Amino acid sequence: MIKLDPTQINDLMAIEKQCHQFPMSEKLMLSCLTGRYSAFGCFEEQVLIAFYIVEQVGPDYTLTDICVSPSNQGAGIAKYMLNHLLDLVRSAQGENIFLEVRKSNENAIGLYSSMGFAEVGVRKNYYPNESGREDAILMALTV
Repeated sequence: MIKLDPTQINDLMAIEKQCHQFPMSEKLMLSCLTGRYSAFGCFEEQVLIAFYIVEQVGPDYTLTDICVSPSNQGAGIAKYMLNHLLDLVRSAQGENIFLEVRKSNENAIGLYSSMGFAEVGVRKNYYPNESGREDAILMALTV
């Protein structure tokens, strides 16, 4: 895993657009590469194939985005990145990791649950979708 910076915005946005029907804007993505945010990428032969973005506030971390290019999904890369995040938080003596996931994203919910995350709440009508809005499941893990 390599820490990403604004020079990689085009590669980040390409994966973001492949993975999300309603992707982050480039301006928002750029803001996630500085300050209390960090982005880490997974590469194959010097080509970015996956990334995650995490925000740190005090001892708590929020996973704000995680994407694996469609051609690389199903190979365990998301789990690898989540383990990297856990190692990062533990090494920084962090306390909690939070995330939000679409209620309909059963694969992601299953992965997060298998890693020890538990549902702690719901954000009603949080995500845009084809028919309007969709709830977000809030999940947390104490490290």
